[in-house]
Amino acid sequence: MAKDATRNLRETFEPLTSGVFKNNATFRLVLGTCPTLAVTTSAINGLSMGLATTFVLVCSNAIVSLLRNFIPRKVRIPAYILVIATFSTLVQMIMRKWLPDLYDSLGLFLSLVVVNCILLARAESFASLNPVLPSVLDGIGIGLGFAFSLTLLGMIREFLGAGALFGYEFTALVEAGLPMTIFILPAGGFLVYGFMMVIYNAAVKAVENALKKRAENKNNDNDGVPKNKNGEQIPLILEPETGADAIEALNREGGDA
Repeated sequence: MAKDATRNLRETFEPLTSGVFKNNATFRLVLGTCPTLAVTTSAINGLSMGLATTFVLVCSNAIVSLLRNFIPRKVRIPAYILVIATFSTLVQMIMRKWLPDLYDSLGLFLSLVVVNCILLARAESFASLNPVLPSVLDGIGIGLGFAFSLTLLGMIREFLGAGALFGYEFTALVEAGLPMTIFILPAGGFLVYGFMMVIYNAAVKAVENALKKRAENKNNDNDGVPKNKNGEQIPLILEPETGADAIEALNREGGDA
């Protein structure tokens, strides 16, 4: 009973962890590369775009999931875009009112959240097929993974290209002339993105292999077969029957006959 409850809980929250690591939109699925390369010239821009996308993703997934049985199949894509555009416009209005500097910094790409392929892909492939809670968790997971990726890329590019981090300038680095402007240019964006994609996928693959090996060892330990320290099965050696045991067995067979 407890194992079933644990398994159900794990399955419920699986979209949350999967969206951050296994199905990371930026480094694993390679989606949303336009805003990824355009706004990650600084860490704060990357974080802001990631959080804005997360908000739109969570809200649109919830609405699409609620209406999944009512939206006609033939008009589902326009309906999804309409839902996404509603929340995207809401984010724009909030940022324009309360965060005008950040709104100006993100510029056109904030408006283009509505056509971000990540949002439409999750609405079509997940939210339209699942209940509300898994859809919301999927939106949170994918959104946080996207925000993490953009922030990480922004930190690297800002530090290497401007000698700063979240707007704080490291005077010693700047005076020494160490920052390389190419990293805050499009070419530097592609360069950092490519290297981070290789590193991230290698790390995820190594973790998956380690977890898989651990699970296999655990299953082998629980199958009741004795093994040596290398995991190899130890052959069972049966004790030979004594003379008395053999005679008793023969008498028993004779009696049965």
